[in-house]
Amino acid sequence: MGISLRQVEKYSGQIAKTEGSPKFYISNSWLSQMEAMGPVPSVEKLFSLSVIYRINFVELLSLFGIDLERIGLHQVELRLPKTHLASLEVYNEHRTMTFPVRLRKGFKLEKTTLLSRMVRIWGEVPMSVIRHLDIRHSLYGYVGLRDHTMDPLIPSGSFVQIDNRVHEVLRPSSWRTELDRPIYFVKIPGGYACSWCELKRNQLTLVPHPLSRSRLRHFEYAREAEIIGRVTGIAMRIVRPEEQIPDVSAKSPKRS
Repeated sequence: MGISLRQVEKYSGQIAKTEGSPKFYISNSWLSQMEAMGPVPSVEKLFSLSVIYRINFVELLSLFGIDLERIGLHQVELRLPKTHLASLEVYNEHRTMTFPVRLRKGFKLEKTTLLSRMVRIWGEVPMSVIRHLDIRHSLYGYVGLRDHTMDPLIPSGSFVQIDNRVHEVLRPSSWRTELDRPIYFVKIPGGYACSWCELKRNQLTLVPHPLSRSRLRHFEYAREAEIIGRVTGIAMRIVRPEEQIPDVSAKSPKRS
């Protein structure tokens, strides 16, 4: 951009003054050392470099081996015991991912099939576009490993999609079977819960699945418990992590 080291020093001094901290200041000698693969810059100095050189802060971090997009990957792998809301942030909106942009003619949604069989053309789509495809304005939650409230309908370790526009607890006459019964994501003291709910006057009762062996939990509605939204989708394992998968490579017994 045609900016000299002296100008970087001057501009960073202005930023440091505005931010009220000398940590944002970049001296001529320090910048020379960094260009020679010297010291790793602090967050404050990276901030100043991002401002001065007009470089995306996320891209600057990647130059030093920090990929913020991997935060979500590690959050999925670190299986926490408590139920909580999941943060699915897009840190670099210009990054692309392979995404189906045209489906094959004649495929039927009623039939089970491979995604690759449904897609005619794959393309590179910006992450920012995919983020805005969420037409339900959904939140996403993770059911903690110790939360067996809805097991086996929603096993612990599952991810759920939440429509955060729905806060009304429906009456029992609104559904016919347990599969029709609304499941809610609820903010409770000390965390969250994913459960069926009953509301009588100002008492909200979290109703567990009968096979879960969990107990009823009662809270004062609005003061102690808040309906975050209704669960509209679920992603779960069909084989639990603790279950050992049989060795399919083992030879079948020979017929006599």
